[in-house]
Amino acid sequence: MDKNQKEYLDNLRHTCAHLLAKAVKDLWPGTHNAIGPSIEDGFYQDFDFGTAKISEEDFPKIEKRMRQIVQNWKDFKFGEVTIAEAKKLFKDNPYKLELIEEFAKDGKKLSTNNPGDFLDLCKMGHIENPSKELQHFKLLKVAGAYWRGNEKNKMLTRIYGTAFARKEELEQHLKMLEEAKKRDHKILGEQLDLFMISDKIGKGLPLWLPKGEIIKKEIENFAIETEKKYGYIRVSTPHIAKEELFITSGHLPHYKESMYPPMKMDDGTYYLKAMNCPLHHIIYKRGMRSYRELPLRIAEYGTVYRNELSGTLAGLLRVRMLTMNDAHIYCTKEQIGEEIESVIKMIKEYYKVFGFENYYMRLSLWDSTNKEKYIDEPKNWEYAEGELRKILKKLKVEFVEAKNEAAFYGPKIDIQFKTVTGREETMSTVQLDFAAKKRFELEYSDKEGKQNNEVFVIHRAPLSTHERFVAFLIEHHAGKFPVWLAPTQVSIITVADRHIDYAKKLKQSLEENNVRTELDDRAESIGKKVRDHQQMKVPYIITIGDKEIESNILAIRTRDNKVQNLKKEEFIKQISKEIKEKL
Repeated sequence: MDKNQKEYLDNLRHTCAHLLAKAVKDLWPGTHNAIGPSIEDGFYQDFDFGTAKISEEDFPKIEKRMRQIVQNWKDFKFGEVTIAEAKKLFKDNPYKLELIEEFAKDGKKLSTNNPGDFLDLCKMGHIENPSKELQHFKLLKVAGAYWRGNEKNKMLTRIYGTAFARKEELEQHLKMLEEAKKRDHKILGEQLDLFMISDKIGKGLPLWLPKGEIIKKEIENFAIETEKKYGYIRVSTPHIAKEELFITSGHLPHYKESMYPPMKMDDGTYYLKAMNCPLHHIIYKRGMRSYRELPLRIAEYGTVYRNELSGTLAGLLRVRMLTMNDAHIYCTKEQIGEEIESVIKMIKEYYKVFGFENYYMRLSLWDSTNKEKYIDEPKNWEYAEGELRKILKKLKVEFVEAKNEAAFYGPKIDIQFKTVTGREETMSTVQLDFAAKKRFELEYSDKEGKQNNEVFVIHRAPLSTHERFVAFLIEHHAGKFPVWLAPTQVSIITVADRHIDYAKKLKQSLEENNVRTELDDRAESIGKKVRDHQQMKVPYIITIGDKEIESNILAIRTRDNKVQNLKKEEFIKQISKEIKEKL
């Protein structure tokens, strides 16, 4: 989609947000509309319904009213008003009044628009002829949202929807959303016994069930094996640390809102760690490092804690406790390029194994005007951003640049995915940190034996967090994991009790070859047992009856419902190859 197409679609969807606001206010008099921007793949509108309650069951009547209204909408009439005029026009809407006050402080002009019967305060673009152009829209879901994203403010009702220029595009998008529902990691995670979230424990704190733990450990073992090949050493660090550490690192104050409240102890104030890097820096400082030790690559699957708002939590995608595929590379200025190239090579190797193809790279930059979010060191920002840009160009990879997306201590390369469910997600991150060397006094002894404090830190997390990565895998594969990752790789089901002994021996043979195997000898019909294991998306199901025992030939059913007949030894050889080669 080119820039002009995107701009038109944004205008179309924003216009639809206005239309939704008008319809809702007609149907529920006294309702206040707040904001209604276009977003990726759609739009939303926030409302204060007062005491009224709505649900998705109300969508048909809202959509019907929207279609009635839009027939009479022509072009939007725009006007500029003073602060006093705006306050008078929107005196009954507290959310518009708050926005007016904000605009007044910033010295911004106030703009109104009206398609004929709905005056609103707005500065975004709109389409020229809604009655003709705005025909293909659909309301999708209802959610709660704090006004201005602040949990101290009132919870509003957010209605999401989407709109397209053509009917075919809308239908295609709705089909994709239906497919996304089938792949929803929250639903499949429960169905496949991978993880659970309990209100008694708390939102955003997943419990990994035995089968989910298998997937998690397989990923971690793969990472450890790969990192060893790339020259990483492994460490383990505590979950809490003293306040002084996070003051030194800059997490206090730059990241304080995302950290849990302090814990007062008899020997000082402690925080749950939100990042592993400050603790790794302390490990680096254990004694004077020699130039011969650089680059030093320290890796850890470290668990960290983020104080996320309850309304933002979403299954495994956004949690409060997360275990990161984390590592920090300590290197000289001259080693930056080679090390980042090596990390990107590693990331591509991972993606090839997992079968990921639809991704691009984003150079995430700072915003010099945002003094609260970023360390105020313009020269270092300019140098670090230039280095990352130069590396990406050298690698000849396509990338986009995004302002105000950097970490507070340095720019980063984010690998962005368009998921099979239509979302865009950041999967992997490579960050260049120029601040740690000064804050932690990171040094090394150079070739002349002099202390050199030009130690740069590269933060990298190729496999994201266990939580986000497993959510991504569930949805990408629709729960049908590659054989090497599948919690249960083979299910053996028996026809009758007389077949159990043979089935147990087969199970033992498979397990001796490191194949994860389950035996189902329940007194149920073969049809039911097969369906149960297919629902659990087991790669191979072996049925054992008289015929199989007599012939010593296994009837092996795949997830695609195809049946192949192999001798036990042939099947063990075949599945062992799939597991070893991560097929």
